[in-house]
Amino acid sequence: MLGLMQYEQLMISDFIVHAARHHARAEIVSHLAEGIHRQTYRDTELRARKLAQALTRLGVKPGDRVATLAWNTHRHVELYFAISGSAAVVNTVNPRLAPGDIAYIIGHAEDHVLFAEVDFAPLVADVVGRLPAGLLRTVVFLCAAHALPQVDLPSGIDVVAYEALLEAEDGDYGWPRFDERSASALCYTSGTTGRPKGVLYTHRSTTLKAMAMNAADACGLRAVDRLMPAVPMFHVNAWSLPYAATIAGTSLVMPGRFLDGESLYRLIEDERVTFASGVPSVWLGVLAHVRKIGARFSTLQRMAVGGSACPESMFDAYEALGVNIIHAWGMTESSPVATLSNPVSGVDPATARRQRLSQGRVLFGVDLRATRGSTEVPWDGETSGDIELRGHWVATGYYKTPPGTTPDGWFPTGDVGVFDANGFVLLTDRSKDLIKSGGEWISSIDLENIAMGHPAIAEAAAIAAKHPKWDERPVLIVALKPGATVTREELLDFYAGKVARWAVPDDVIFVDELPHGATGKLLKSELRARYADHLVRAKTPGASPD
Repeated sequence: MLGLMQYEQLMISDFIVHAARHHARAEIVSHLAEGIHRQTYRDTELRARKLAQALTRLGVKPGDRVATLAWNTHRHVELYFAISGSAAVVNTVNPRLAPGDIAYIIGHAEDHVLFAEVDFAPLVADVVGRLPAGLLRTVVFLCAAHALPQVDLPSGIDVVAYEALLEAEDGDYGWPRFDERSASALCYTSGTTGRPKGVLYTHRSTTLKAMAMNAADACGLRAVDRLMPAVPMFHVNAWSLPYAATIAGTSLVMPGRFLDGESLYRLIEDERVTFASGVPSVWLGVLAHVRKIGARFSTLQRMAVGGSACPESMFDAYEALGVNIIHAWGMTESSPVATLSNPVSGVDPATARRQRLSQGRVLFGVDLRATRGSTEVPWDGETSGDIELRGHWVATGYYKTPPGTTPDGWFPTGDVGVFDANGFVLLTDRSKDLIKSGGEWISSIDLENIAMGHPAIAEAAAIAAKHPKWDERPVLIVALKPGATVTREELLDFYAGKVARWAVPDDVIFVDELPHGATGKLLKSELRARYADHLVRAKTPGASPD
């Protein structure tokens, strides 16, 4: 027997309609090249309807993919809602990728329309020249008509100014209703070997995920909050936070392309930000600026940090400044957040600290397990296994490729970790980053976190280097803070009592900076390619053979 409840399809357009109707005065603040721009959610919903009209005039049909090369601004928010809300699919492309990869993504997604920032005009020209002839019909630059850049594109491609596109419409547009399982967004992951792979989200998965993000033990956004997503909107939909913000009526403070420590700190203070999100490297930059000027935060209370493991020293530094870090973990294939590290009650301070430093517990709507072979490992805080996940916002596979889950429906993450008795998961490594020395496993994350606790270290990476006796041994690669000094011997002595003696790195390599990928993640693959033979080639301890 069915119940007697009303039923509505879950639509992304409902987010912005709700925000405009019930939180009309909440605002989106954007840091643009020309200054600070403000508009309300009511204005945003109207502009999104105009944009949806314009998309129809551009020939965009339901199911068509539409590409964006854009920073975190009010215009990108409008694109999120107009494209998905009109039953098309927003394909957020990472502008930090190589032009060849960007062209591959646009070609693989078969995008006919591209929205791009003005400062990406040279990149657009490069990318379009690599696309199949006739694929791209229109390039819309996110600017007013007078700021339209001069760009040399093949004949047959229209170049339009975003604001001119909107000015031609009246906003008399009704958001369509359709199957909630329809595709809403397409994000390509750069965390895999080979070509980027597309993850195709739905209206249903995005709605459920946004609602889960607003749970009290998740991010718990409120109408009185002011959220600054420093995680890019081209990276897994900015962790669904723009969606969660509109559901809650939370004002958005968008940093645009200004992601340096000074700019972010000033925006946080000027716009009274209470909640922020981003990868550790961004917040290390903000921390360095705060320390340089001897400042504190006057409004910032909480910060979601993910994308890579957050150093323990960063937790402590922000806590001393009155900011609570919430560790988040997930992947493009899980939309992306699957766990958050708000601790449980009734535990001693040491356990609570371990829980905060872990990747956290799952949100309702997804589940995790760790396996060895076909057996799930116990939740004892010690036994590690391969982490797998499933749930309402977990991918079944990649766009235009065969399914990627296990026979019983779990998605392999490539991470290795343990569960404690309360269900908190602690990742010990990526399976490809583990160091196996003489039959013993060494966690590169543990070695990196210890190094990051040294006052001279700005960033650290531990990799496996070939060894004639032990097969692999850990090598530490570090970048120093400006003006700081530390010797190889001093840094290796810093490990005493923190790990087993056999887990201490064999050598330290000092570099000016570590390589990062397009999403801010450390490129260990590049470090392994360069330094895998370091121990067998180096003739003196601490000397780089390169």
